[in-house]
Amino acid sequence: MAHPSLLGFQDAASPVMEELLQFHDHALVILFLISAFVLYIIVAMVTTKLTNKYILDSQEIEIIWTILPAIILISIALPSLRILYMMDEINNPHLTVKAVGHQWYWSYEYTDYENLEFDSYMIPTQDLAPGQFRLLETDHRMVVPFNSPIRVMVTADDVLHSWAVPSLGIKLDAVPGRLNQTAFVASRPGIFYGQCSEICGANHSFMPIVVEAVPLKHFENWSYLMIKDA
Repeated sequence: MAHPSLLGFQDAASPVMEELLQFHDHALVILFLISAFVLYIIVAMVTTKLTNKYILDSQEIEIIWTILPAIILISIALPSLRILYMMDEINNPHLTVKAVGHQWYWSYEYTDYENLEFDSYMIPTQDLAPGQFRLLETDHRMVVPFNSPIRVMVTADDVLHSWAVPSLGIKLDAVPGRLNQTAFVASRPGIFYGQCSEICGANHSFMPIVVEAVPLKHFENWSYLMIKDA
């Protein structure tokens, strides 16, 4: 999760987020090289009075500074398109969870089970246990098995919301009357935090998202207990 003085992204917890981090580093290297080159040209032009007559009118240089940016753009666009299509792929999910945004809480429905659904509210500050995080903890977590493809269907009951978990590389708008879907694979067990990322009213910053990835056996025990207590 995020922590004070964090300059980069959160640690990746899914293959898609790992790809996004690699693409970010790839694009950043290109950006640094271009910035350094432009800075060198500016400094050279300011500090020298010499002029090269071949630069003033050169067909070769014009060809180079037309083709080179195109090559750079292609080297950025191709990995970007690959990740974009990868994020849209949903292949044989093992579990489907429907997340519904409300003002100002989330409700979850495990559609593969007959009676497994619950509301997830933020825990007030005065009720937090030692070690829990303010504005991020919920009374019910979305529990999923790790190393399993999970499909998440997102919608809203009232206004626009956005279901976002940075560690998993997910950010999906919740639109009333529309069902959006995405998928993720939690590559390791853990607790991953997110928040509503669409301004949805007065308590917009008080509807956190907590995804807990556990081994399959623990998930089966949890689902059995949840259905039994319903």
